[in-house]
Amino acid sequence: MPKKFLIIRFSSIGDIIQCMTVIDGILNQYPDAEIHWIARKDMSSFLAMDQRIFKVWGFDRGQGFKGLLKQAGALKKEKFDYVYDAHSNIRSIVLKTVLVPRWKRWFGIGTKFTMRSKDRIKRILLFKFGVDRFPMPFKGMLSFRKPLEKWGLTDYSKVNSNWYFPEELKLKMKEEVFSNLKGEASKLVTLVPSAAWIMKRWPVSHWQKLVQQLPDYNFMILAGPDDVFCKEIEAVAKERVLNLGGKTNLLESCYLVQKSNLVISGDTGFLHAADKFGIPALSLMGPTAFGFTTGEHIKTLEVNMKCRPCSKDGSGKCSQKVYQQCMVDITPEWVANEVRKQMS
Repeated sequence: MPKKFLIIRFSSIGDIIQCMTVIDGILNQYPDAEIHWIARKDMSSFLAMDQRIFKVWGFDRGQGFKGLLKQAGALKKEKFDYVYDAHSNIRSIVLKTVLVPRWKRWFGIGTKFTMRSKDRIKRILLFKFGVDRFPMPFKGMLSFRKPLEKWGLTDYSKVNSNWYFPEELKLKMKEEVFSNLKGEASKLVTLVPSAAWIMKRWPVSHWQKLVQQLPDYNFMILAGPDDVFCKEIEAVAKERVLNLGGKTNLLESCYLVQKSNLVISGDTGFLHAADKFGIPALSLMGPTAFGFTTGEHIKTLEVNMKCRPCSKDGSGKCSQKVYQQCMVDITPEWVANEVRKQMS
């Protein structure tokens, strides 16, 4: 019988995309494996990109603890051979307790279990005391793979390249996006100026100057509905900048990344989507520790500073006199030169 796997990773976009690499390892070892995944309901839609996932279980946070227990009961009926907790939070611990009781783990019977450690002591040492015990640069995709070595899964030579997007989505993007793009398609650059935390965003003025530095190029902005600052970037060259802020959902945005020539982004989920899709990108890395990409098609631009990294996700305070100096010092001129090299 095919082996049954459950992957637990509720959020965020970037972490889910990086975690998707483990599917390659599972299927390279067990080609007929049945893979299930539980993710937060609002994050689960874009997992449909990889149709090798047999079933995506959407967790509704609004259902609370009772809803989680109910879902745990439904998952238990699936009788998984392997459970991978790639999140390690309170919700995943509840699922682990129901699906793989501690006494079974102690005696090594029943469902096999592994977990991705958050290395909390190392995080405290790094972010509180500046003592770095992590491998740097820390590459998330590799860290999601490591716990599967416990099961002897180490082959990632074959990776998925057949990403699925519904035909109606493609048609919608053709009519609403690509038909509105001006200029040569080969000179279109995708910009991802937003991020969950402000401190890891490249300054708006830098994005504006970048557009001005590249008068022969056209730009497409991917952002959320709350990222109103994108209008300021669009305003410097409306005829060359298509601002899609708030106009595309997660799956649509992933499709646009997959169709991009070049992506420019800070530490965001769409940067990791470009990494996963094999799309060239410029990664603007500042305060965060865990957002480094894996593929050789991604070039990281960063400034060496003693205070880096100072944050796991861009939250917290900047210790420098110049706010975000690690991002500010990645100049528009530098990025523009890299764009010309990449796009040539």
